[in-house]
Amino acid sequence: MAILSTPHKIVAGRRGSHGTFFLGDCLDILKQLPAGSIDVIVTSPPYNLGIRYNSYDDTLSQEDYLAWTSTWIAAAARVLRPDGSLFLNVGTRPSDPWTALDVAQAARPHLRLQNLIHWIKSIAIDKNSAGASAGLERDLAVGHYKPINSDRYLNDCHEFVFHFTPGGTTRLDRLALGVPYQDPSNIARWRSAGDGVRCRGNTWFIPYETIQRRDRDRPHPATFPSKLPEQCLRLHGLSRIDTVMDPFTGLGSTAVACARLGLNFIGSELDAAYIAEAEERMEATVQTGRLPGRGVARMRKATSVPPQRVRQASGA
Repeated sequence: MAILSTPHKIVAGRRGSHGTFFLGDCLDILKQLPAGSIDVIVTSPPYNLGIRYNSYDDTLSQEDYLAWTSTWIAAAARVLRPDGSLFLNVGTRPSDPWTALDVAQAARPHLRLQNLIHWIKSIAIDKNSAGASAGLERDLAVGHYKPINSDRYLNDCHEFVFHFTPGGTTRLDRLALGVPYQDPSNIARWRSAGDGVRCRGNTWFIPYETIQRRDRDRPHPATFPSKLPEQCLRLHGLSRIDTVMDPFTGLGSTAVACARLGLNFIGSELDAAYIAEAEERMEATVQTGRLPGRGVARMRKATSVPPQRVRQASGA
């Protein structure tokens, strides 16, 4: 694969894989990648909700934001393989629930929406609804969300993951995320249940890890846990993946997932502090198989860029 830009850093991965990080605008990197060279893209762009990034003004007009969204998705569609996948994580705010759906519509001219996945960050399960087989002794509330004080809106406990593909016909490894049947009698009823597991479906409960201090343990305003891209990659089918990309690398959650799975990774990011942290997180995962507990020392030393209106921001 010929890439004209100079990588910011290359991290050696497992089983011969590697991570290549570019400090710059994703559109500049995408246009230099060969067509059909990326198997899977897992990413989370800025939501245009006024989030405070280091190097990006997240307050474009709606018209400019959706035009920019269409532009980068068109560029991403060009580099995807014909049987590739783009997993696009987008959140909203209670007062503007159309945001994610508008983003999906901006992608419609370029890619097919093959699956709509709901990333559940927090959920409440009452004991009676769970059933006796669950063994709950009391009602259960698990996960984390940012509570809001409102008499009009509910707490927002989920985000969308849009699964786009070039033709809507990409085959998936659905049982790679399989869950056991609670009722063993179902195994005999379904031909696809020979392994005792069923498709997880399109609701994924993936909570954030508990942190003590956000500025130290999660120094980015819009992250997703690395388990989310890991599940996306497993669903696509690891045997069909060579190279994964995240155009909005942020703190490198997708890079970390690739390090765990031994996949090649390409990431672009505007912010020098965020990309330094992403590189450190991927290196630590390669070395130990897990994220560092306190991985922000280098980030604090990195030079921050004053906020400005640019085309790309960090996502995860």
